[in-house]
Amino acid sequence: MKQVKSVYSAPPMHWVGDGFPVRSVFDYHHLGEALSPFLLLDYAAPTPFAPAARPRGVGAHPHRGFETVTLVFDGEVAHHDSTGQGGVIGPGDVQWMTAASGILHQEYHSDTFTAQGGLLHMVQLWVNLPAAHKMAPPGYQAITADCFPIVPLPAGAGTARVIAGSFCAAQGPAHTFSPLQVLDLHLPAGSQTQIDVQDGWTTLLVVLQGSMEINSSAHANAAQLVLFEPVGDQIAAAARSDTHALLLSGQPLGEPIAGHGPFVMNSRAEIMQAIDDFNHG
Repeated sequence: MKQVKSVYSAPPMHWVGDGFPVRSVFDYHHLGEALSPFLLLDYAAPTPFAPAARPRGVGAHPHRGFETVTLVFDGEVAHHDSTGQGGVIGPGDVQWMTAASGILHQEYHSDTFTAQGGLLHMVQLWVNLPAAHKMAPPGYQAITADCFPIVPLPAGAGTARVIAGSFCAAQGPAHTFSPLQVLDLHLPAGSQTQIDVQDGWTTLLVVLQGSMEINSSAHANAAQLVLFEPVGDQIAAAARSDTHALLLSGQPLGEPIAGHGPFVMNSRAEIMQAIDDFNHG
């Protein structure tokens, strides 16, 4: 059994642009290599938006050295980037964008969501790239809701939607540059389950909604992060209320992290090069 190392609470909400009210459950500035290969997770809890005349969101901005993974649970987000890729990410869809050597993108509420209004509920996760792939060409995976296998947990304990990696012989559709497991968990109140994970991997449990007891020794509520010790191949979870959580597990990269805002590389010199490249177009 992987033991709980610590439980962290997200800081207060802040706005990304004028369309995304998020809490940064973790980021590379504070936990860094302890969470490798994961860098950041912004959680936009369910928030109602009234109809509007123009789309809310965040304008064109750069990234280099990692991947952004956007999971939409409610609402719609429109994406456009400098490679010509784009589209609308709706409920259950996932956008897995590889910034790598560099990309500019913008994210706004879709035209339909803007006109009609509604509930926005989503997550954006940043996944680090190994040094060998940080300057690879940018890429884009638009994965629709129907592509993800949903695995029933034993004894009616809920479901695990497999985003990346494998779980109970089901394979997630997302391509990754290092070994990962990303599971979207829904556990009804009163359920108990044990989840197999990889020994030696970084393993995180992010509670989005509800309340859980972990390994009979720790509790986590909405917008809290549970970090486990690397050793062990299972975790135990008991839902105290209907719970929605993400399980993030991955092989640590074992490489230095140098970051500045939207750029994450392996050295300060590479960060300065990224800033210079951006400033020169």
